[in-house]
Amino acid sequence: MYILIEYKGGHFMAHVNENYLKLPGNYLFATIGKKVEAFSKAHPDANIIRLGIGDVTRPLAPAIIDAMHKAVDEMGKAETFRGYGPEQGYDFLRQAIIKGDYETRGISLDEDEVFIGDGAKTDVACIQEIFGSDMKFAVADPVYPVYLDSNVMLGHTGFYNEEKGMYDGVVYLPCTPENGFKAQPPTEKVDIVYLCNPSNPTGTAMSKAELENWVAYAKENKVVLIYDSAYETYITEPDVPHSIYEVEGAKEVAIELRSYSKCAGFTGTRCSYVIVPQACVGYKADGTAVELNPMWNRRQCTFFNGTPYIIQRAAEAYYSEEGQKQCLADVEYYMENAHIIRDGLVAAGYTVYGATNSPYAWVQTPNGMKSWDFFDLLLEKANVVTTPGAGFGPHGEGYLRLTAFGTRENTVEAVQRIADLHIIK
Repeated sequence: MYILIEYKGGHFMAHVNENYLKLPGNYLFATIGKKVEAFSKAHPDANIIRLGIGDVTRPLAPAIIDAMHKAVDEMGKAETFRGYGPEQGYDFLRQAIIKGDYETRGISLDEDEVFIGDGAKTDVACIQEIFGSDMKFAVADPVYPVYLDSNVMLGHTGFYNEEKGMYDGVVYLPCTPENGFKAQPPTEKVDIVYLCNPSNPTGTAMSKAELENWVAYAKENKVVLIYDSAYETYITEPDVPHSIYEVEGAKEVAIELRSYSKCAGFTGTRCSYVIVPQACVGYKADGTAVELNPMWNRRQCTFFNGTPYIIQRAAEAYYSEEGQKQCLADVEYYMENAHIIRDGLVAAGYTVYGATNSPYAWVQTPNGMKSWDFFDLLLEKANVVTTPGAGFGPHGEGYLRLTAFGTRENTVEAVQRIADLHIIK
């Protein structure tokens, strides 16, 4: 028996996710790209040097290229061909990560606590999916835009407050010269906190004692720390941990994300990983603790087909003796660029932070100039692309971020061009 029901309402329609409409403009680096493109068209003869987007310029290490060639050959033979791989990543890479990145620092991990991804940007944006839709989160300010924008898109914030330059419903943790550009634990209740150490964009880094304070705070308040250690390879100071798990008890409260983009030059190759310890828990509405590891595993199995076999073999080669030697040589090259930027701009009269444990220099704008105005000035007068601090949040206003990922020649030239403007008398 069938019953016919006549629909007398209005028209059906494809409703959009209106959270996207809360975003005030384009993604920061898309805006920069459009500005540079317009300038380039208007000045076709300009020799533009790009120190804005953190893209590497050194080629992939020979050990990594050799591993990729071998993997490509394997894919061309029936007996060694690989189809769908495990969504969590191949055992050979997960084991290499544990041995190379963690056991060397006295940290023990199980293989099923390691999840291979295709870039930390994706992982950072997706990790929030295992938390409640009503969660409240905190970010350092200034902040890597993906932490914030992805949460806006999923409805974890209120509307953008034009006057304050902030989203309602988000807890911003000011990072200023007064606190060494290091976020302090919030005083109001939150569910998760995003931390980047060393920091993107400020280039500053928290010590072990400072991270111990964060772990203690998280345990006391049942908070989960989303810990981005994408730049750990660039750490030079001995009291700065390379992993949050160097802090006792961190496995109970922290998820760590890491990328091969900057340590191995994988910006065009795409590989990353997420550590979700078995001990790390979130909570149901009734206060019951829930392990996050199986939830993230379920998410991976449903949404993700896995990182390509060829790419995972390339990442595995990073941990070989030759891979380490070659990749660390590139890291040292970029850090020397960072020192050139820092020392050159300081000599020209600028106040510069970072560039010690990070490939980023955080430069104070001269004479109280707005960051986008200084960006425009350097683009027009020196043909140098930077990143305006205002794009990282309200406390980024008054600063520019310069990256050390250019060539040595371009880095030296860019610093000289800025100095030659004699903006600071």
